[in-house]
Amino acid sequence: MTTSAAPPPAHIGTAREHTSTASRIVTLIAVVGPFLGVLSAAGLLWGVALHPLDLVLFAVMYVFCGLGITAGFHRLFSHRGFQSGKVVRATFAIAGCMAMQGPLTQWVTDHRRHHAASDKPDDPHSPHHHGGGVWGTIKGLFHAHVGWLFVTKGMERGRVYGKDLYEDPLIRRIDRLYMLWVVLTFGIPFAVAWAITGDLGRGVEAFVWAGLVRVFVFDHMTWSVNSICHVFGRRAYATSDESRNVWYLAPFTFGEAWHNNHHAFPGSARHGLHRWQVDPSWWTIRALEKAGLVWRVKLPTPERLERRDLSASAGDAGDA
Repeated sequence: MTTSAAPPPAHIGTAREHTSTASRIVTLIAVVGPFLGVLSAAGLLWGVALHPLDLVLFAVMYVFCGLGITAGFHRLFSHRGFQSGKVVRATFAIAGCMAMQGPLTQWVTDHRRHHAASDKPDDPHSPHHHGGGVWGTIKGLFHAHVGWLFVTKGMERGRVYGKDLYEDPLIRRIDRLYMLWVVLTFGIPFAVAWAITGDLGRGVEAFVWAGLVRVFVFDHMTWSVNSICHVFGRRAYATSDESRNVWYLAPFTFGEAWHNNHHAFPGSARHGLHRWQVDPSWWTIRALEKAGLVWRVKLPTPERLERRDLSASAGDAGDA
């Protein structure tokens, strides 16, 4: 843990000096709204209004929107770990927007800045550089988990980290329709439940469970990669930051919690680099590749894996 007490510098963004007021308001709604949904589910609906249809819709929306972030926003658009045609690109882009973590250009440019300055003072959401001791660790974890959304999110929405996106008419069009995708992420479970049951109340119920609660759960899983996976867990490969693998988060983040693997090989479409490492995003990409829908899938070579393998390095040091 870095113990410098200096706050993130003002020049942390290259396109904006600070997060806009509009962005903070939207972020507040996006963070608080799902939380209120969880409270309503726990206090008003638990044991009273929860049906198998709600769970099915929760799972379907969680997987569809989640893969939009992990396989789409992250591995396809941020790191170009594979290539695809317009239909697959559009599907991943829309699904990612429906996860309600911000427009694609905002998400990707913030993430690319994170990699450019990972765990350094200019990193938008590093849990480090927030002071020493237990209190510094707590402040850092809070900043990396949710605090950065109100302070440094969206400061990179420029051509420095997003030239390829801004030159893509498809991506610009999907970004402009962001609020439509937000409406759909809540409207689809509501409409499906209402259409199947004919009961408006069941539509509202699905809106809560498969809409608000689902967004809340996936958001916190994603944010845990920023916070927990840069403080706790195991380092398998040599990197210049504090990224770590956290196995118990991997199933819920579709493989994103193999975070040290990712930072060691950021261009790789596969994060779970070993057979036992659960990586549903990779399984999805691999299935699409076999179907001929994606191509030029990037993977690290065995030689690159061996060069960065910390256990191998330790073994060599021990032999010496």
